[in-house]
Amino acid sequence: MRALTRFAAVATIAAVALGATGCSTTPADTGPVELNYWAWAPNLDKVVDIWNESHPDIQVTVNKQDGGDPAITKLLTAIKAGSGAPDLIQAEYQKIPTLVSSDALLDISDTLDASVKDEFSEGTWNAVTLGGDAVYAIPQDSGPMMFYYRADIFKDLGITVPTTWDEYAEAARTVHEADSKSYLGTFSANDAGWFAGLSQQAGASWWGVDGDAWSVDIDQEPTQKVADYWGGLVEEGVIDNKPMYTPEWNAGLNDGSQVGWLSAVWGPGVLAGNAPDTAGKWEAALLPQWTAGDNANGNWGGSTTAVTTQSDHAEAAVEFATWLNTDPEAVKALADISGIYPAATDAASAALTDPPEFISNQADFYDVAAQASDGVSSFTYGPDVNVAFSAYNDEFAKAADAKTKSAFLEAVTKMQTITVEDMKKTGFTVK
Repeated sequence: MRALTRFAAVATIAAVALGATGCSTTPADTGPVELNYWAWAPNLDKVVDIWNESHPDIQVTVNKQDGGDPAITKLLTAIKAGSGAPDLIQAEYQKIPTLVSSDALLDISDTLDASVKDEFSEGTWNAVTLGGDAVYAIPQDSGPMMFYYRADIFKDLGITVPTTWDEYAEAARTVHEADSKSYLGTFSANDAGWFAGLSQQAGASWWGVDGDAWSVDIDQEPTQKVADYWGGLVEEGVIDNKPMYTPEWNAGLNDGSQVGWLSAVWGPGVLAGNAPDTAGKWEAALLPQWTAGDNANGNWGGSTTAVTTQSDHAEAAVEFATWLNTDPEAVKALADISGIYPAATDAASAALTDPPEFISNQADFYDVAAQASDGVSSFTYGPDVNVAFSAYNDEFAKAADAKTKSAFLEAVTKMQTITVEDMKKTGFTVK
């Protein structure tokens, strides 16, 4: 949803986006501090039980929510009303600017141990700071992108796993020449997060804080390069132009006509659900690189634990959020019980030793995932991310149908225009 206008109308971006709010202190209570945590990760209450058993003075109750957007909408309503907000909320990275601009998230930088940032990759940590000194959340899980491919079909066709995007294009041609109904992948116009991750890998950051204003940099060289590349492959006809998650796409995963998928670390779970009969036939690799030998990457998905501005127990909430996302026992529980890929790099590597069941044939799966996570580049989201994502869906759907490079590049320009116009209309200063 759009960022609320309340703060845009009465304050500058410097006060809102860079965060002038400090942590409140925890009042002296006669009983244990009780924290309410809105979240949707599976079985998170069982992970929190571990905390509650060893921390009788700070007890946390998980209030299960219906996923990302409904929880955020509910929180913004509570913040606007001035009551009813939880102490903590699970928030996706792309929602943080919207929540900050609505004065929903506390800047916890004064309360948080400075060493916590060392637990995460630079790109992941940047997502919770908006590129400044304020800290609005602690990373919980991440979605480093990875390339999944049918190892059996690659072997039959004599294809070497591509390590650059030029090699990926050649592999796509080989696959399609061998069978005109088969593709190495598809350009999907129904998930802007996917395209954002690919743009992030190329060096893009679609928003930024520029003094007392926002900058919008969607229509710049990195994203243009990504659009030009995929527009060229679609125009050539060697990459499919159908969206992901459709019955047709699922059928392609099952029958082998979709030979690869540019996805994220959570990909095996989707493949297991959509193409269960192909278990053991897939392997994962790092994303192909724009420059040979690099290890650049982007995230597709992921969430954080944030403290809200209505919490009366900010210090206790920060203590819990730090434990949940950095303590080795908690991180292992997040992986084993909630089934997520923890953002804390070293703790995740220690916790994840066996590959996902669907891809159990690849013993080094999580070693590859760790390398992918380490390579995640910095990327800043903006306060109207949903507007930009909606523009992506609309404009790139037209481009995918047009099947021309020029249409793909035009879609990027239109995304920029729509996003900037919305921010100015909402009351933000944009440079």
